[in-house]
Amino acid sequence: MSRRSLDEELAVLEARVQELAAASARLGLENRSLRERLDTLVEERARLVEKNETARGKVEQMIVRLKALEAGH
Repeated sequence: MSRRSLDEELAVLEARVQELAAASARLGLENRSLRERLDTLVEERARLVEKNETARGKVEQMIVRLKALEAGH
């Protein structure tokens, strides 16, 4: 292998390493962003589940009261 061919191959490998480093950095940022979004969605889901349970409890109480009113007539 000639010196020039080795230098060219080394240059190609260096460029590839730089590309991979840039891709790794980009994917790291994307991963962090997705994890933050996931955390936000998990928190939002927990709030919605709690609101749903509260609403369910209120509806059940209304049904009990309506049945009591109906039984009273």
